[in-house]
Amino acid sequence: MRVVIVTESFPPDVNGVAHCAQQTARHLARRGHDPLVIAPAAAPEPDAEAPCPVVRIPSLPLPGYPQVRVALPSRRVAATIAAHRTDLVHLASPFVLGVRGMAAATRLGLPAVAVYQTDLAGYARTYMGTGEGAAWRRLRAVHGAADRTLAPSTSALRDLESHGIDRVRLWRRGVDTVRFRPELRDEALRRELAPGGELLVGYIGRLAPEKRVELLSGVCALPGVRVVVVGDGPSGPGLRAALPDAVFLGRRTGSDLARIFASLDVFAHTGPYETFCQTVQEAMASGVPVVAPAAGGPLDLVAHRRTGLLVPPDDVTALRDAVASLATAPALRAAYGRAGRAAVEDRTWEAVGDQLIGHYLEVLRERTAVAA
Repeated sequence: MRVVIVTESFPPDVNGVAHCAQQTARHLARRGHDPLVIAPAAAPEPDAEAPCPVVRIPSLPLPGYPQVRVALPSRRVAATIAAHRTDLVHLASPFVLGVRGMAAATRLGLPAVAVYQTDLAGYARTYMGTGEGAAWRRLRAVHGAADRTLAPSTSALRDLESHGIDRVRLWRRGVDTVRFRPELRDEALRRELAPGGELLVGYIGRLAPEKRVELLSGVCALPGVRVVVVGDGPSGPGLRAALPDAVFLGRRTGSDLARIFASLDVFAHTGPYETFCQTVQEAMASGVPVVAPAAGGPLDLVAHRRTGLLVPPDDVTALRDAVASLATAPALRAAYGRAGRAAVEDRTWEAVGDQLIGHYLEVLRERTAVAA
């Protein structure tokens, strides 16, 4: 099967959309298919390790958030899809480049599968205080034209359907249970981060307004607790000022990131707009109990009082109290960590990738049946 993945982000970008697109391309190549990626140009563009050819479209950094790049209009999208002799177009979190990919697929008479990954309406509220309606109109236009939309969580699926988007199916994300595992817990790293033997509570992810990392201020004030923040983004300077007692490690990747995950005592996620929340899965794979908002993707991932604790969104006191309850209960933390690891052991990218190929094949069969 020849598949073009049109994605709003791709490595070296570090975010959920880029990671999922890369894993999808890698799995398709491993299964003997012929993927090609179309993505915004990045600077630099180290595509040597990409699992398939990558066509970069000229782009500009998003004002105020240079880590995010937006593709400029280009005829290369349609030309690339046609030249690849594509059987199906995969749209990863379509909003700008993905809209052009959907338009090209329609003109070429090709089926398209749109993967919903980003709560753009929530981002519009966060960054502009308005524009939520416009975001949903754009999402309805592109997803409504697709043969199938794949939602990462039951919350996202309900949200899409409530806004008039049809043909939605559930497709969750995988996790690398070999890279992220409890055995990587590093006592030397723990002594470095918490020389007084403090409980290590970590946030790992982008430092951006919608992530609400400042809610960790209450956790920072707990005695015997050290907060560790991993990631970068436009909110970094403000968060360093707001959380002066936290340890900021910047962006980490690969085995270094996995070692940090496994060395935490508690993973605390703060953002209320997660359609899935991959870092929660990575913490669970690392055997770390999770505290997360009872909203969006974490509702599917965190079994309350079995693998972690769910708290009301945007509630600094509830977040602090949940962490405090785990701080004094090492046996409970260990039990939650074991249960979390067990819950994700079968959620490999291989299994999830095969499910995606199943969706592709169903869409192709449906197209064939209609044509007949």
